[in-house]
Amino acid sequence: MDLLDIAIVALVVYKAIQLIKGTRAVQLLKGLVVLVVSTKASEWLGLYTINWLLRNAMTVGVIALLIVFQPELRRGLEQLGRGRFFSTPLFGLGEEELNFIIDHIAGAAGELSKDKTGALMVLEKQTGLNEYIETGIQINGNVSAELLMNIFVPNTPLHDGAVIIRNDKIMAASCYLPLTENPNLSKELGTRHRAGLGVTEQSDAVAIIVSEETGIISVAENGKLTRYLDVKTLKDMLKDIYEIKNKKTSLWYWRKTNA
Repeated sequence: MDLLDIAIVALVVYKAIQLIKGTRAVQLLKGLVVLVVSTKASEWLGLYTINWLLRNAMTVGVIALLIVFQPELRRGLEQLGRGRFFSTPLFGLGEEELNFIIDHIAGAAGELSKDKTGALMVLEKQTGLNEYIETGIQINGNVSAELLMNIFVPNTPLHDGAVIIRNDKIMAASCYLPLTENPNLSKELGTRHRAGLGVTEQSDAVAIIVSEETGIISVAENGKLTRYLDVKTLKDMLKDIYEIKNKKTSLWYWRKTNA
């Protein structure tokens, strides 16, 4: 039982490190360590006034930490909620319908890439994106390459912002997304890439980004960016995301990703 206890604690610590890696929480955690060490050092050295101030700061700091680490705590709870025990089918589609959707999304990305037209398409998974859908223009239309390409025509009202796709529907366009909190992101990546990464940091959504400057197709998933994709590779990735879990009932599930 002791070994089991140690193993569980080690796993929780490892997952916590994975959760905050590459975010501003790393720097905040370093500051917390310095504060704890300073409190102990002042106690050992007999600096009673400093020790009293630091101990009171630590008491107030518990509430402050909950506020400061709110994004990381939210993300961790969402990952627990997306576990296999809680997962539910999002929709039922046949293989032909599924391939149709994938072909149109990848085809639109390919055409937009050729023309160097910037685009940001977000595929909703287990975590609902209603809070972002409400910031955009409601469409609720069937997924098609033609509609996606028209939405991102430059200098049109819907060009800026993201398209959010739920199941086989384009729910809304010109949606505002949260920007990534990753301080190590390359400066050559623009707002679309940062928004695509940001929504995948706060949910399990997948974002497809087409660069306006270079036409490069990228995919963001779990806060990680995969760049320099062609249409075939993009199709393969989307087929991996839409994965059959139960052929007997013909229900399609989203793949659970913990990368």
